[in-house]
Amino acid sequence: MFGRDKIEYKTPEQVLLMRRAGLVVAEALAAVRERAAAGVSTAQLDAVAARVIADHHATASFLGYHGYPATLCVSVNDEVVHGIPGARVLEPGDVVSIDCGAIVDGWHGDSAITVVLDGADPEDLALAETTERAMWAGIAALSTADRLGAVGEAVEDVVDAAQSAGLNGGQRYGLVEEYVGHGIGTAMHQPPDVPNFRTRDRGPRLRAGLCVAIEPMVVRGDRATQVLDDDWTVVTGDGSRASHWEHTVAVLDDGIWVLTAPDGGAQSLGALGVTVAPLA
Repeated sequence: MFGRDKIEYKTPEQVLLMRRAGLVVAEALAAVRERAAAGVSTAQLDAVAARVIADHHATASFLGYHGYPATLCVSVNDEVVHGIPGARVLEPGDVVSIDCGAIVDGWHGDSAITVVLDGADPEDLALAETTERAMWAGIAALSTADRLGAVGEAVEDVVDAAQSAGLNGGQRYGLVEEYVGHGIGTAMHQPPDVPNFRTRDRGPRLRAGLCVAIEPMVVRGDRATQVLDDDWTVVTGDGSRASHWEHTVAVLDDGIWVLTAPDGGAQSLGALGVTVAPLA
């Protein structure tokens, strides 16, 4: 089950168990996306996800993790990741990144989306769209690459191209480096790390049974971040807005499957010329 560097390689049967957790996460995020609007508190969004997870007799991955106090991470505007839901009420134009994890029969799923509320700055919309495209490019790279480092290369290529196209008003995007993707399975965070940027280390070779969470975080300013006094919420150092997208992906004998996408990633990957593998 375990290979080089303690990577947990899954059997096809175990991937199917992870798919069950992934679908719970997908349903929870869909429900939260529908509820997210100006006038709604981040605690209310957390309650929506908690109900969906409970309805499936699943367990929230985040609640109690190293003392984390909520089901979701809800990060607003300059908050990059790990924002704690609470009394904050969303306002028109907010950029809201929502991260959710669930456990079914001991197996984890993990995914994140960014919702941009009505009245947003067009450049905030471009930020969210760029980050999502970068995530899908990173996922698509798994279908043809021989090493995991190709994910970060593909992500950075998309961010660089968007920046060159002027989607950030002629300013540089920041690609956050302190927080990266990760292996996932019987634990939420496992080896290997999955950087969202180019590195000198090409990473481990890709092989069937590898399951990873790919999660780029892009900001409209400098990539530097800091952690607030709550010891969880990560914010941009310069107050610029941030976007976070994530999916859990399985590498299979015949290709890849996005475990936290209802269609396995078929539509988004198809647009990139990638056909998802059958999930038996």
